[in-house]
Amino acid sequence: MPSLPPAPAPTPPPAPRQVVVLDPGHNGGNAAHPEVVNAPVPDGTGGTKPCNTTGTATNAGFAEHAFTWDVALRMRDRLSAAGVTVVLTREDDGGVGPCVDVRGQLAGQVGAAAFVGIHGDGAGAGGRGFHVITSSLDLAGPQVAAATAALAGAMRDAMTAVQPVSDYTGADGLDARPDLAGLNLNTVPAVYVECGNMRNAADAALMSDPAGRDAIAAQLTAGVLAFLGS
Repeated sequence: MPSLPPAPAPTPPPAPRQVVVLDPGHNGGNAAHPEVVNAPVPDGTGGTKPCNTTGTATNAGFAEHAFTWDVALRMRDRLSAAGVTVVLTREDDGGVGPCVDVRGQLAGQVGAAAFVGIHGDGAGAGGRGFHVITSSLDLAGPQVAAATAALAGAMRDAMTAVQPVSDYTGADGLDARPDLAGLNLNTVPAVYVECGNMRNAADAALMSDPAGRDAIAAQLTAGVLAFLGS
């Protein structure tokens, strides 16, 4: 009796896609609805913070909310092409909110591996550069705190290819703060990246230029992928 050919090896199931939450700061409709954005919401420490803010802008009027939305979409496309599932905290750049507590809790709700908030700073015009912010409170425990430190380092290292580290706040491009609800309420590794000082002429020129925003998005994406692969 002829022998049967060996059965083909079973096809392994595809690896689960990692999830990343991108949080483009502020929103285009915030300024028109102070009754919403000024309402108090939980800050993660037993106190409250305003729901949201309008954000800053360059001296020429390019708004932070528009900057963060554009960079987030560019990151979404790059991360999606790399096999990462991206969840955005807002749907467009014409709405109001969401509040910082809603943003901060989203990553835990969707099982994300990381949360990255995208911002532009509004400091004095003489200060230049980017910095990466983490919560100094470590409310999610030491394991998440250690992973957050790794995420912050990866984002900082990637961003140095396109921007100098901040010369006006933090140390070596990193800053830990206790007052940011969106970070305090996260249960996953979470950072805010202040991609530059929008009041500084050099930073504003980079952040207002579509090519500059694309370069920033590319480096932020590289930082996320470096963290996910570590």
